[in-house]
Amino acid sequence: MLRFLLSRLLSTAIVVFGVAFLVFLLIHLVPGDPVDMMLGENAQMADREALREALGLNQPMGVQLLTYFNNLLQGDLGHSLHSRVPVSELLAERIPATVELAIISLLLACAIAFPLGIVAALNKGQGWDRTAMGASMLGVSIPNFLLGPILILIFSIYLGWLPVSGRDGAASMVLPAITLGTALAAVLSRMIRSTLLEVLHEDYIRTARAKGNSHLQVVIRHALPNAMLPIITLLGLQLGVLLGGAVITETVFSWPGIGKLTIDSIMKRDYPVVQACVLLISLTYVVVNMLTDIIYAWVDPRIRIGGRS
Repeated sequence: MLRFLLSRLLSTAIVVFGVAFLVFLLIHLVPGDPVDMMLGENAQMADREALREALGLNQPMGVQLLTYFNNLLQGDLGHSLHSRVPVSELLAERIPATVELAIISLLLACAIAFPLGIVAALNKGQGWDRTAMGASMLGVSIPNFLLGPILILIFSIYLGWLPVSGRDGAASMVLPAITLGTALAAVLSRMIRSTLLEVLHEDYIRTARAKGNSHLQVVIRHALPNAMLPIITLLGLQLGVLLGGAVITETVFSWPGIGKLTIDSIMKRDYPVVQACVLLISLTYVVVNMLTDIIYAWVDPRIRIGGRS
């Protein structure tokens, strides 16, 4: 157990270092100057050079890279080039919105996917199965950048039931959560159906049925717990996506989360904020995957975490 945790922590550190290095290089190589974004292209050369020196952008890229990693090791994420606010404060303002949306979307996806997948598995080849899988195929096929505007047009513009964008009360969360939750539910329901169909042919399932248990009891008590490993894998990956900030959905609905902050910072060439956002997203992925591996052992005692290191 200890060896496994240490190895995963080491791999986490390597991944985060690699991501930080690549993001630093890519964002500095992308055409565009943050000084132009802040002062405009018609600014005087003296003002441009003075601002570039004040921001440390006149230093060689190697020096900027060493300074960035030195500050990162000390827990200093730097300051925004535009607002001059500490990046840690910007992240602290945006993280609650992303976590809130992620949890609601995940709960909505589970509430849709589990009944849908179970019904489809118990009625393989029948009308319920075809209907459920048709609905899931539709959910997979519609991308978020299309589903979001459609929901806005119907429920915000035409019907006037829900806010168009922003984060102002529970009503403003409905459309973003539906956009994210239905897409995840479509994928998750298909996974639940396929894993249940594999498990339902096992000998212990036939034994449970021979004891007089109903189909639903067999699924809930025996089949579903033994089919959870691939489902947990998918949930862990999708939770990483949601916690990292669903960039498209947050942008469409102007949801003030990490994804929206990342896009805004890229448009402004705000190097420190972009680097911090990508680091946070990558760290979230790695931590969620590590926790998923640990949950494996809790769900299935046959798995020995120490043997997976």
